[in-house]
Formats: sequence, C-alpha cells, structure tokens
Amino acid sequence: MEPIYWLILFALLLVIEVLTMGLTTVWFAGGAIAAMVVCMLGGNIWLQCGVFLAVSFALLVFTRPFAVRYVNRKRERTNADGLIGQNACVTETIDNLQSTGRAQVRGQEWTARSADDRQIIKAGSTVQIAAIEGVKLIVKEKEKTT
Repeated sequence: MEPIYWLILFALLLVIEVLTMGLTTVWFAGGAIAAMVVCMLGGNIWLQCGVFLAVSFALLVFTRPFAVRYVNRKRERTNADGLIGQNACVTETIDNLQSTGRAQVRGQEWTARSADDRQIIKAGSTVQIAAIEGVKLIVKEKEKTT
C-alpha cells in the first residue's frame, strides 16, 4: 500500500475531528501516521494494518482520559444548561404517571416531569429545574421558606 493512502486517511480523520470536535477520530489519525511510517519503511499491508490498529487503540486508551479531563475544561454551558437551578412556574399539573405537565421559564413553555415519580405538582406552583432530559425539564418542588 502506498504511503499516500495513509496520508489521505490521516487528513480525512482530522477533517472529521475538526467538524465534530468530539475527540473521536483524532486517535485513529495518529494510527494512520504510524502506519504510513511503517509503509515507508517497507512493511507489508498486514503489518501496516496491525500498527494502525495497535497505535489507534493505545492512543484511545491511554490519552483519551487525559484529553477529556483537561482539553475542554472551560466548556461553555448551552442556553438549556443555564436553566438548571432556575425557578419555573408550573402551567399544567405535573403527574409523571399520567405523562402530563408543563412549566414556563424565561418566557418559554416546556414539557415538565417531576424528579420524583410519585410526586404530583399542581399548576401555579413554583419549581426548581433539577435537570434537562432531551426537551423535558426535570423539576422538583421548591422548598418553602418560612
């Protein structure tokens, strides 16, 4: 196999990584470079593929945890992530067993479910957003202060 094919694979994997920014294909790009070096040194196709897989796997296992922990440390929260911890007004009674419930926050109405399946939250109540799952707010009743 010609070294140019490994170089093309390397470039393709880097383009995919840049487009997705998911730390998924960069490890295989490293494997493609290693396989290209083996090819340039005269290794057969089986050795090239073996080196590609071994280096890709090693990079994935040994460097991905470091990269995930330290590379995106200053990740910006999305608008939806910013809602967690905020208060919302229940506009339709939330009953998980009946699959009903809506809440309004920042002028937008969302489907809402209680964090506790047994809890029914009446319309007009103020709740706190505990999480967001897909397009649903997961809420808990706001504790009343006396």
